[in-house]
Amino acid sequence: MERHFTATAYIIDQGKILLLIHPKLKKWLPPGGHTEPNETPPECAKREAKEETGLEIALLRQENLWLDFWNASSIERPYLCLLENIPAHGDKPPHQHIDMIFLAKPVGGTLLPHARWFSLEEVEQLIDDDEIFGETKTAIRHLLASSPAALSMKS
Repeated sequence: MERHFTATAYIIDQGKILLLIHPKLKKWLPPGGHTEPNETPPECAKREAKEETGLEIALLRQENLWLDFWNASSIERPYLCLLENIPAHGDKPPHQHIDMIFLAKPVGGTLLPHARWFSLEEVEQLIDDDEIFGETKTAIRHLLASSPAALSMKS
């Protein structure tokens, strides 16, 4: 099966998470998409967030060690990595996404009208696999139910 690299950003602000309706799937999802040639996953997550929400973001660092040398430098590490099964759609056969999922905070821009901030209570009211994927809801539960210390906003 063919696999594509993708990147996603869960954008968190003031105890809420930003979601948008995916145009094909008609489900609430965080912004994300396919990496472009020569684009790192962190660059992709930032680009997709700007394109899909209108917001500029800073990714939250969750590194064990941050390096910056002439021959090797760290890039933001994903919060979560998923292998996602994508069904056939139109003329595109089924495939998989290797999704690098990052945590982020907004740092500028203007929110587009199709994106919306959700509290944990509002996410819990969404119907699994109808309005939101189960794995998306589970990730949001983990993020928004965590203590403030666990969501350190270092960027």
